[in-house]
Amino acid sequence: MKKTIIRVAAMLTILALFLISAKPVSASSYLPAAGGALAYGDGISISDIKATLAKSQAHKTAAATHANINNKAYVASSEDGVGATGEEGTALKAETPASKAMAENNGVAGSAADAAPVAVTTYDNGDDGSDTELDDDQLYTPSMQINIESHIVEDGEQDLSNTIIAKCNGWVNVRAEASEEAEIVGKLYDKSAGVWLGKEGDWYKIQSGSCTGYVKGEYVVSGEEAIALAEEVGQRVAVVNTTTLKVREQADINSPVLGLVGNEDRLSVLEETDEWCKVSIEEGDGWINKEYVKLRTEFVQAESKEEEEARLRREEEERKKANAAAKKATQKGGKNAAAGSAAVAAYGVSGSGYGASVANYALQFVGNPYVYGGTSLTNGTDCSGFTMSVYRNFGVALPHSSGAQRACGYSVGSIANAQPGDIVCYSGHVALYIGNGMIVHASTAKTGIKVSTAGYRQILDIRRIF
Repeated sequence: MKKTIIRVAAMLTILALFLISAKPVSASSYLPAAGGALAYGDGISISDIKATLAKSQAHKTAAATHANINNKAYVASSEDGVGATGEEGTALKAETPASKAMAENNGVAGSAADAAPVAVTTYDNGDDGSDTELDDDQLYTPSMQINIESHIVEDGEQDLSNTIIAKCNGWVNVRAEASEEAEIVGKLYDKSAGVWLGKEGDWYKIQSGSCTGYVKGEYVVSGEEAIALAEEVGQRVAVVNTTTLKVREQADINSPVLGLVGNEDRLSVLEETDEWCKVSIEEGDGWINKEYVKLRTEFVQAESKEEEEARLRREEEERKKANAAAKKATQKGGKNAAAGSAAVAAYGVSGSGYGASVANYALQFVGNPYVYGGTSLTNGTDCSGFTMSVYRNFGVALPHSSGAQRACGYSVGSIANAQPGDIVCYSGHVALYIGNGMIVHASTAKTGIKVSTAGYRQILDIRRIF
């Protein structure tokens, strides 16, 4: 018994000395250059990303320790998991994309599935200087298993080691072949994510959305840089799947209710626990129970040439339909003329376009009450009911949901491109742009319908109907 205790203590001491002597190791020596599945859908959580980074750092420390062990090692193939060994004291190397990349120190290691696990077995130097494997009753250091890539992320976490994220102005063309002369098959938009499939010269073969092809490597980031960037560009979203969901001040069923959100509302997730999510709503930041939402992490994906053409046709058709409806409403003498309220006088939009008419019409109702679930511009409405009812006056049918309205019309990007009448989308909230950086919206039960600066909260999207 005493002998066993001494042996265990010695083992721990030797391992500690190995760790202390570890030197920094370049991340590119162990992580693939690019690729990785970032899916639009259930996706990954921010905690998964942080876990990947943490495990990557732990892996580098272990790998550095391995590099400082002057005894024999062998490299096992990822297929059979058995060390490739020759005669005693000789180490053989299994050539895989991962191990070859490490040897060349070029950071291009193929996919995580190609990684070669490394098993390190220590030996004791004999009196003659040779390596002698110790008997069971002698002091020894146990084998240490190090997997270069494939298992640095545990089961249940998203492996981001093959991630690529676009870093460019606007978009980079995805081509059918690794050549600037090849056919363009799609667009990989800035900050969009994808899967690395291979490398050909300075081109990366990638898959993003339904688009597969080649992009110039200079327009994407990969490895640890992509993993870190994923936390910034990935948007964690909670989509409400119940009729009315209470947002509470604290993560407690008995905590006071901060506000209410409706079915299909999309909320930006700020923080997560096992049972609760902290989200942003019009009334402030509060907590919702995960049981009543579907969580997902959204990343921009590439758009194939066919998808882009179909989207442009659909948007043009919707725009023509909306313009025709607005024109018909105007010819019938609908209530699209401003009523001369104080808000119209202060913020009224000049111009004869339909967007200006929408903005001026909406301003008439400033000061009227906010009612959750309501659609009456005079007796009470919520945020999506407000935008829906305003546009209904111009013959345009919008859904009664802030999340669903975020998919209507077409995106114009940033506030710099916004025009009067555009729908400004926030987490769990929508408003109408009236120009000059201002919006009109049904805010809260406390404030009712009011005018605010558009940038008072983080803008998620801006949608144009006309």
